Amino acid sequence: MTPDAAAIDDASPDATDEVAFDSAAGRWVLAVAVLGSAMAFLDGTVVNVALPDIGRDLDASTSALQWMLNGYLLTLASLILLGGSLGDRHGRRRVFELGVGLFTAASLLCAVAPNAALLVVARLLQGVGGALLTPGSLAILEATFRPGDRARAIGAWSGLGGVAGALGPLLGGYLVDAVSWRAIFLINLPLGVFVIAMARRHVPETHDPTASGQLDFAGAILAALGLAGVTYALIEAPGGGATPLILVAGIGGALALAAFLLAERRSPNPMMPLDIFRSRQFSAANLVTFAVYAALGGFFFLFVAFLQISLGYSPIAAGAASLPVTVLMLVLSARSGALAQRVGARIPLTVGPLVIAAGLLLLTRIEPGDSYLASVLPAVIVFGLGLVLVVAPVTATVLAAADARHSGIASGINNAVARVAGLLAVAVLPLIGGLTGDSFYDPSAMTDGFHIAMLACAALAVVGGILAWLTISGEVLEAVPTAGGDTPDRAATDYSCPVAGTPLRPAREARCVPVASAAPPRTGEPVRAGAGNG
Repeated sequence: MTPDAAAIDDASPDATDEVAFDSAAGRWVLAVAVLGSAMAFLDGTVVNVALPDIGRDLDASTSALQWMLNGYLLTLASLILLGGSLGDRHGRRRVFELGVGLFTAASLLCAVAPNAALLVVARLLQGVGGALLTPGSLAILEATFRPGDRARAIGAWSGLGGVAGALGPLLGGYLVDAVSWRAIFLINLPLGVFVIAMARRHVPETHDPTASGQLDFAGAILAALGLAGVTYALIEAPGGGATPLILVAGIGGALALAAFLLAERRSPNPMMPLDIFRSRQFSAANLVTFAVYAALGGFFFLFVAFLQISLGYSPIAAGAASLPVTVLMLVLSARSGALAQRVGARIPLTVGPLVIAAGLLLLTRIEPGDSYLASVLPAVIVFGLGLVLVVAPVTATVLAAADARHSGIASGINNAVARVAGLLAVAVLPLIGGLTGDSFYDPSAMTDGFHIAMLACAALAVVGGILAWLTISGEVLEAVPTAGGDTPDRAATDYSCPVAGTPLRPAREARCVPVASAAPPRTGEPVRAGAGNG
């Protein structure tokens, strides 16, 4: 092991082993974290572009395509809160490497899958890997860099991750056109091997010596079983009816979710402490997140498929069609966050979802034969502008509303809420739009189903805007930092485009309290940098 890979004890925040952003060691740590998380970011956008080709090649029904997306989201959302805690206890680099290795191996299984069933299993495994590597990459930056350089490192990680997300549809479309849909998974193999090798050489190992208590495996298992049962019932019921298996899955899933809430209430060390929801603003921000990200999940699931199946776009053209959304996010996210700091979160979180709804309604006017510039692009731009108004303010609101005891897990819960919203949208919208069985591949059925689904997504976005107006305080972002922390404006001025889930933020940036609240918490409280930043 090289000298710069020596272990760092988090109990010594001023340890001489902490690296500088501009040093060679710092650049290597940042590169490893960015490349590792980029694997998951790319998969969040690239698979949608390939779905029509995957379905035709594997003779997959609509429900099988839904499982290819939801299998990944299910395990990711269920385990992402646990992933950070594992790194705290067993070593952040070790768990990060495990996540990258599992993600890479699962990508190989995806690439060689001979049928839809095996591809779904491999996607489930990919989600487990993503739940380990995503919070691990952020925790590595928080624990490794000097305090004065952490903001720069995390900002670079967020921005470069946004670029990866932006390139996903283009890269996926190109690979599907030029090679095969299997290439979108094979590309992860050399990247994963490189990341693991460089992590072992250049990334120091870190632990959280204050982490104690048993890990909440029971909560993670109950959450996974609950989401799996409900999702199975929603996806399979349209084709199979109310069979005993579907009824058992749906009812069992609902009971498992109820048991999850009970277990979290009783657990001495829950992965999702329920008392965090006693904050009215935190609960409100997560309700807005759920409504808006359900709408986003439906859009990104069906949009590129609609362009390919109904409008005849090639995979690369369909991937490029949504590029204006990511460009707008990269260019305007910081300005949106700064606006929220000046006028309060309530206004952008009300207006943003309504603008998103307007963009979705414009999409319902698109018919086969319409041009991209006249019909598709205006709707995409309006949609993107609405998204810009939502993402940074909702993240900053979540961080400002959580108390210091739960600072590290607030961002993780919000990200998981966004993932679950997308999962349920993918499960329900094809049923609402009549896209069941093989009708997904019929151009006429896809056109009608897409229009109905976008109406439903617009309604969800409107609900999000109304919730924000009724529940979000205009003063929630007026916060003062605890010792060693920041106000939420750091999160509100990121250059990122997190379309698959809300941005992940470290505990340091969440350590703040509203101005109007009681006295700040004790300054000596430990920071759990990776525990909940999934």
